[in-house]
Amino acid sequence: MVSHVWCRVLCAGLCPVALCRLQGWGSAAFSSRSLSSSTNDEFLKEKRAQIMSRGLPKQKPIEGVKQVLVFASGKGGVGKSTTAVNIALALAAHDSTKAVGLLDADVYGPSIPKMMNLKGNPELSPKNFMRPLKNYGIACMSMGFLVEETAPVVWRGLMVMSAIEKLLRQVDWGQLDYLVIDMPPGTGDVQLSVSQNVPVTGAVIVSTPQDIALLDARKGAEMFRKVRVPVLGLVQNMSVFQCPKCKHETHIFGADGVRGLAKTLGLDVLGDIPLNVNIRETCDAGQPIVISQPQSDMAKAYLRIATEIVKRLPTPPA
Repeated sequence: MVSHVWCRVLCAGLCPVALCRLQGWGSAAFSSRSLSSSTNDEFLKEKRAQIMSRGLPKQKPIEGVKQVLVFASGKGGVGKSTTAVNIALALAAHDSTKAVGLLDADVYGPSIPKMMNLKGNPELSPKNFMRPLKNYGIACMSMGFLVEETAPVVWRGLMVMSAIEKLLRQVDWGQLDYLVIDMPPGTGDVQLSVSQNVPVTGAVIVSTPQDIALLDARKGAEMFRKVRVPVLGLVQNMSVFQCPKCKHETHIFGADGVRGLAKTLGLDVLGDIPLNVNIRETCDAGQPIVISQPQSDMAKAYLRIATEIVKRLPTPPA
């Protein structure tokens, strides 16, 4: 069993010789009494911070993009992509003077092309940058534009990271006020790569009220905190189902689970989205509900969330 001291050393990146000297083993110059426990802790913290700062890449803004918003879930299947698409459209509807882009960072399972009714390969600019495909006024980029619709992407981590870097840096986004990034599920390489390479303005966590989904939503929120990305709040998706005939409401995935998690984490709930067949059908048809049914209660729910997001954003750089 590895002792707690060695665990701390491994985390801090100290070599065994440094540990021996620090603890005074085999060296008269470093007796066990020469450093107090608090001094040891401070030294380890400082050393760890130095090593971490050397290991992290320098954040570089995306050319032409003022603010970056990431939508994450931790758990797959909670409606994150549907939410990201509709919120991107809602941000554009909230203020028609704002330019909005949408980046599909899910290399293995891209959803944006179908939801935004887009097909084809991006054109190249004179600088060999890919030009986003556009629909409903939103500039979109996705791995789905670069591979066949039915072709699986069977790549290891390094290739995925290279693809994400290209989607971030080799796209001619023009001038955007908001770039919405639809993250893949989980807390892995893509999430870390985006968070550490790009100055992210804020993260939005999407979850259903179900306990299993909330476990991973919490991990997602904690991950962003660890990499110092502000979490703007949580969206409670599929919050309630209303029978279209009798109007009876059923909480299929539980009631207010996201609110409980938000309270635990000290975060806000940005809004609730009901479980409604029209949301699913419109996205499957490539006509998201914010565009196709703007006066519906569901579209208004997305618009309210977009308003809450904008309220929490810092003033963008001039």
